[in-house]
Amino acid sequence: MKYCILIIDGAAGWPLPGKGGKTCLELAHTPNLDALAKEATAGLVRNVPEGMEPSSAHACTSLLGYDPRVYHPGRAAIEARSMGIPIEDGEALFRCNLVSIDGGVMRDYSAGHIPTAEAKELVAALEKHLGNWVISFYPGISYRHICKIRGHEDTLKALCTPPHDIPNQAIEAYLPRGTGSEFLRDLMVRSVPLLRDHPVNKARRARGEVPATMIWLFWGSGYAPDMPPFRQVYGLVPAITAGVDVLRGLAQMVGMEVLDIPGVTDGLDNDFAGQAEGALKALADHDLAVIHVEAADEAGHSGLIDEKIEAIEIVDREIVGRLRRWQKDKLRVLVAPDHPTPIEVQTHVPDPVPFLLWGPGFRANGAGRFTEAEARRTNLLIDPGYNIIKRLVG
Repeated sequence: MKYCILIIDGAAGWPLPGKGGKTCLELAHTPNLDALAKEATAGLVRNVPEGMEPSSAHACTSLLGYDPRVYHPGRAAIEARSMGIPIEDGEALFRCNLVSIDGGVMRDYSAGHIPTAEAKELVAALEKHLGNWVISFYPGISYRHICKIRGHEDTLKALCTPPHDIPNQAIEAYLPRGTGSEFLRDLMVRSVPLLRDHPVNKARRARGEVPATMIWLFWGSGYAPDMPPFRQVYGLVPAITAGVDVLRGLAQMVGMEVLDIPGVTDGLDNDFAGQAEGALKALADHDLAVIHVEAADEAGHSGLIDEKIEAIEIVDREIVGRLRRWQKDKLRVLVAPDHPTPIEVQTHVPDPVPFLLWGPGFRANGAGRFTEAEARRTNLLIDPGYNIIKRLVG
């Protein structure tokens, strides 16, 4: 038997008053997901334990079969692992977003989803002018980067707010605060004149694009916990494809092979078909393929209803359609978002999300579509969420 986990990041949400009280999953045309739902065991799964931040790090740790309360890796440390950044004693790592602040207000948590090539130029400038033995900047993907700070472990105690949690809000109340925060705030403020005058931002303004006006530091962490290898825990040889460092980092921490598939990104420009084909090809010499798709989550963070619906529909057409056609009698599939990213709040919430388990051995339990409402209607809730993988591979 072969296995596949499809994580449609942030696809779940809340009913939209302006759309007849329907969610994006309900508004999307998803004939393949709906066909699977009618044949599958469906329900809700709680991937984020009560009281924990509803981040993809925690939620995807659950979907990969690990208890995030036990294996509580810091988000920055996970991404650093993916990027090959070493972590030594006495070092603190922070996610370093390129953001756009205008008039003291968070206008864009992603600096207009700045292209990676342009972002690398800005991060190189940050390293040249602000970097030293204490501070180092490492380029990642698009707006997501890493800042390493040495000798200031107290910064890990600072209270930091993710920028995607405060869209169109004044930033003053959300700047780092508490123990260790002064160092972080000073570094963020010092980035402003450097970024303002950089040729990349001058060109972005000239083209009418959103400039990166400041760095935003959050998700601080100082270590990555030892996690038992997936193959040891579940007896399967796994592989993963993802367009974001947090999933690639988690995969490396549990011994999953990270597939190098050209064209895999975090947005609607992702090569969805190529990602699916690459994952299915990997099943020739792997037992399990994980497909993580980020586009719906990014649209949710930006409050873009049509783009979120489009992302869900492309996943249905290009990925789920291929899963349906691939040796049905030899493939068991788990489909789920990791967490909801409702349009109304433009950030993650810890609510349970719909799931379906499809393939040999799974029986239909009454769902007619892959939606939040249909999942609730089955009266099946898996909590804690890290147990769901046992149903897939058991």
